[in-house]
Amino acid sequence: MSVLTHKSLSAQNHELSESQKQLNLIDKTGLTRFQDQLNGIDLYPLKPTLLDTFQINLGKMCNQVCNHCHVDAGPDRKEIMTKETMQLCLDAIAKSNCTTVDLTGGAPEMNPNFEWFAEELSKMGKKIIVRCNLTIIVANKKYHGLPEFYKKHNIEVISSLPCYTEGNTDAQRGDGVFNDSIKALHMLNAVGYGKEGTGLTLNLVYNPVGASLPGDQMGLERDYKRELKENFDIEFNNLFTITNLPISRFLQYLVASEKYDEYMEKLVNAFNPSAAAGVMCRNTISIGWDGYIYDCDFNQMLELKVAVKGQHLSTFNEEEINKRNIIVNQHCYGCTAGAGSSCGGTIV
Repeated sequence: MSVLTHKSLSAQNHELSESQKQLNLIDKTGLTRFQDQLNGIDLYPLKPTLLDTFQINLGKMCNQVCNHCHVDAGPDRKEIMTKETMQLCLDAIAKSNCTTVDLTGGAPEMNPNFEWFAEELSKMGKKIIVRCNLTIIVANKKYHGLPEFYKKHNIEVISSLPCYTEGNTDAQRGDGVFNDSIKALHMLNAVGYGKEGTGLTLNLVYNPVGASLPGDQMGLERDYKRELKENFDIEFNNLFTITNLPISRFLQYLVASEKYDEYMEKLVNAFNPSAAAGVMCRNTISIGWDGYIYDCDFNQMLELKVAVKGQHLSTFNEEEINKRNIIVNQHCYGCTAGAGSSCGGTIV
């Protein structure tokens, strides 16, 4: 089992557990405003294309406390989506034109109604993605059946593995996480995930351990596939590279290490207009554990609700959602730096 090295910022009553304190800090950079960058390429106000994906946070509870976590998730977080709110999700999805539902957390599997919800989504014929931290599969016997459950419903599994070496992974995610992740990957491979011809998709996620931008996605994928196959006989489909955004625990790390200004300047200097045009908030909405609607998962953690009248699933209106102005701030530079960053990896 992984050893947790610290508590969530919320449990510590850290000032950066408050979204407004984070926003105040993000706003003090003195760097070019993100909205001005968009204005310069005729993208401001940023508008949606068409709603395609619901990304749903099933709760902030997690069996890990990762150093970079923008959710500030952990075992001490008790915010969990209720079955009633899940039903509101199902109702909104049924009324929408979305094709994909992306389940995240925390560890979404720790929600007691996770399997029921996934089954209901499967009945609707939606593509289902689960963002599995891997270690949850081996954390407790009650989760050992997850690979078979994923397979039964053809759920795409996306899992973070910050490095193919033990030292770098454990430095970001906690002692023992790498070895538990390898065990979980073997369990997923055993039922066909990541194997050619099975149709069972297993994608991994790389995000830098420190205050740097991710390297080339294709090159890193080649390295990951070689190292994991040769050293552990593990196979997977694709590697996604994701930039760490200056939010919550990663923001706290940047401040504590006195790297915040340097990192923000790095993001601003790497602004890519092509990436800005393809940011995922243009075809995705993010649903909080309490049913409120956000432009993206990052805005959710900063408590920046969508700029429409119906900000809760109980008053969901797809027409309003598709006409809204997307809320942006300085943290959005993380999604437009270099090749761009989304929950599906690079943008360009």
